[in-house]
Amino acid sequence: MQTSKKRVALVTGANTGVGFQIAKALIENNYTVFVGARNLENGINAASQLGNNAIAIELDVTKQNTISAAVEKIQTQFGKLNLLVNNAGISHAGKPGRTVEEVVASNRPSIASLDETRTVWETNVFGVVAVIQAFIPLLKNAEQARIVNVSSGMGSLTLNLNPEFPYRFGFDVVYGASKTALNAITVAFAIELENDNITVNSVSPSYTATALNNFQGTDTVEEGSKEPIRVALDESGVTGQFTGPHQEVYPW
Repeated sequence: MQTSKKRVALVTGANTGVGFQIAKALIENNYTVFVGARNLENGINAASQLGNNAIAIELDVTKQNTISAAVEKIQTQFGKLNLLVNNAGISHAGKPGRTVEEVVASNRPSIASLDETRTVWETNVFGVVAVIQAFIPLLKNAEQARIVNVSSGMGSLTLNLNPEFPYRFGFDVVYGASKTALNAITVAFAIELENDNITVNSVSPSYTATALNNFQGTDTVEEGSKEPIRVALDESGVTGQFTGPHQEVYPW
């Protein structure tokens, strides 16, 4: 087992997009980062770009066997986890390559596919719960451990009830509501783990051009990742908070 002084992080869905940028920033700040990827080859390719302090690890948040194997690997190598970033997420489970507008139209609450809804929630909601539950023992082995859930402003019920919120037209039962549920999970774990010195926060990137939105986002991945990176690196002890771009505190 390697030195206990080394800070260790796991980022799910880290082989591309916002997850990759978070992993890159953590490595630049002297973390050893496990690069979680559903496809191990993609993880290996990403880790090779990130350098010696990146370790590819197969992790599909919808498959308990890969979660358990990841726990065992990190336990064997380091015996602890300082930071868990739940970044893996999907916006839909339908035909790939559709525009945001096409996805929004097909996922209106009145016609949304229940099968697609279940698939998205398996990753965005139940997958996060499964990963957190599995890694709590390793987080408890670290001082001032942190959990960061990459959410979305689309998950805020308060914002969506404001007629002036520009993205409320896209709030649906598939993706939008899954991020609302993720925020509720953040609050639940923050309450339970506050006495264990483990912070739990939600963070929203800006509208970033990634595969999540068919690269239709308005910001570069570097710009859009700034707030998630800030929250991931934040060791102030703040817990149970939901923030977005420019450190804006979002209402739940």
